[in-house]
Amino acid sequence: MSDNTHGSGDHDKSAPASKPIVPKSANEALRSEAGTPPPLRRKRRSRQSRSQVVIFLNFVMSIIVLVALGFGAAAYWVKWSFEKEGPLQASDTVFIRQGAGVGDIAGTLESRGMIDNALAFRLGVRAYGNEGSMKAGEYEIAGRSSMHDIMELLRSGKQILHTITIPEGWTTQQAMERIAQNEILEGEMPAIVPGEGMIAANTISFSRGKTREQIVEQLVNLQQKTIDEIWERRRDDLPIKDKNEFVTLASIVEKETGHADERTRVAAVFINRLNRKMRLQSDPTIRYGKYGGAVYKEAPTIYQSDIRKPTPYNTYTIDGLPPAPIAIPGRSALEAVANPSVTKDLYFVASGDGRHAFAETLDEHNANVRRWRQIERERGEAAKELPAGATTASPTEGAE
Repeated sequence: MSDNTHGSGDHDKSAPASKPIVPKSANEALRSEAGTPPPLRRKRRSRQSRSQVVIFLNFVMSIIVLVALGFGAAAYWVKWSFEKEGPLQASDTVFIRQGAGVGDIAGTLESRGMIDNALAFRLGVRAYGNEGSMKAGEYEIAGRSSMHDIMELLRSGKQILHTITIPEGWTTQQAMERIAQNEILEGEMPAIVPGEGMIAANTISFSRGKTREQIVEQLVNLQQKTIDEIWERRRDDLPIKDKNEFVTLASIVEKETGHADERTRVAAVFINRLNRKMRLQSDPTIRYGKYGGAVYKEAPTIYQSDIRKPTPYNTYTIDGLPPAPIAIPGRSALEAVANPSVTKDLYFVASGDGRHAFAETLDEHNANVRRWRQIERERGEAAKELPAGATTASPTEGAE
């Protein structure tokens, strides 16, 4: 009895304590019980996501994308600004000085209202690779020109050209005065004045910025080239010993007639007289001897006393040619002296139609003079109130 009691006590200690039975509903009884859940494991971050390098690269890529977008927007803005219609309402001129950089040019254009953004112009020019291609000078900018149009114009060098004209028959003094008075040209006149007849009678085109000295040099070189060229093609039997005499006689021919087709015949008269040792008796030489380089400014009257008054240039009192030219001969006069007409003419006088009547003998010449005087009377030329002792005689009139 006691053994059973003891055993029973040991059994009770080792057996687990029974749980109270909790009644279940039919649904709960039929529901399967969940198994033992797996042990919880903490999520581990990938090594790449935690890498500082990847984070930095992502940041850099973001910056690059933003910068690229910014550059794209800026490039589009520059292109649009560079090619759109400009703000200039009407054509205007601008002068780009020598050595001006893109920044200087852009600033000048913006200040003149020809472009509306200097930065866009600088960037556009650089984008086209034309920083060093734009040329100095004066340009006409058309109204509404785009920055691109202006860049192309400056790159082309199509500047505004001005002109200066030296007429045939002018003196060097007159030519120099015209050059000095030109307001477009710059700088002082050259210290050494070219010799009479040694400036070309021509029209010179030049751009703003050209100096007066450069124009004079250009005209002198042009005249020298013309003289040398024609002198080489002269007739062999001319009574002219050097280029100075050649230009001198050409200057007299230049002053005697304004008709190019008469010049070879006028030249022939003087060549024939030189060959016969006759004095040239040319009225323009009287004027030059009396008044010098300013002779033709006021078309001074020739008096009988002037004809008799000796000067180094008065061909009524000297033998042969004057010591130097009396005017600037043009190419036509130079050609006429180099290859004069082949005639026996020794005289000429005005014919009444703006031209001249030529004669081989003094009698023929005097008859031509009488006809000219009759024309003068019919035109009322005698009523011009000439000063006492003045003459309206044409060149070589009454020459012996």
